[in-house]
Amino acid sequence: MVRGQRSVIPKSGSKKIREAKPASKGEHSTATTVRCRIILVEDHPLIRQGMKVLFGRHAHFEICGEADSAPEALALVAKLSPDVAIVDVTLKSANGIELTKNIRALAPGTQVLVVSMHEENVYAERALRAGAMGYLMKDEAVDKIITAIERILQGEVYVSDRIKGRMLKRFVHQQNETLISPIDLLSDREMEVFRLIGTGYGTREIANLLNLSVKTIDSYREHMKKKLTLANSSDLIRYAIQWLKSESS
Repeated sequence: MVRGQRSVIPKSGSKKIREAKPASKGEHSTATTVRCRIILVEDHPLIRQGMKVLFGRHAHFEICGEADSAPEALALVAKLSPDVAIVDVTLKSANGIELTKNIRALAPGTQVLVVSMHEENVYAERALRAGAMGYLMKDEAVDKIITAIERILQGEVYVSDRIKGRMLKRFVHQQNETLISPIDLLSDREMEVFRLIGTGYGTREIANLLNLSVKTIDSYREHMKKKLTLANSSDLIRYAIQWLKSESS
């Protein structure tokens, strides 16, 4: 899939980067004039390490914390008040979309950039609705992530031309149903359950992973069948598996 150049959409709420503290007397100052403090929320250590190497090349960025789960990330946000949180969609115990909502509620001054392997057609708009200021696919992150954060700190939303065009098309057509995929009808939590079903998890396993009751997961499954016009649970499982394969292809 060929993706276009990244575009920006103006959005209010830009955040001023903290000024770096000058060196103490007798020390040699290597700090730049400003510094952006970032936390990484990613459950793959190698990816976190790669991002740290990337940001280590830019003196005006500082990785002030790392987390591999939503609870740990929220604790870091509360403690450190970072300028930016870089969040993956798939995390331990909760997804990045739900985490984005919680970060924005807890710390409105912390901007969120979602960087994920998951298809932007499915998750980019969900991330923006949750309060994120941008969405990047991981296969483009190395080239684009610095620019994305700089734009976000200026109060702009950073998305691909493809997503920008899709959003504008929906706006022009006033969200005509013909432009909406059945998957778009699922709520963020239903989408999370749907993905786990496609991955092969059973109802009880999903309930344990999400800290929800089996009854709640059964309820989500029923809602998904209605929204996707599927006759039974077997159809739901097949649909989820096929969708997951098509997304990763």
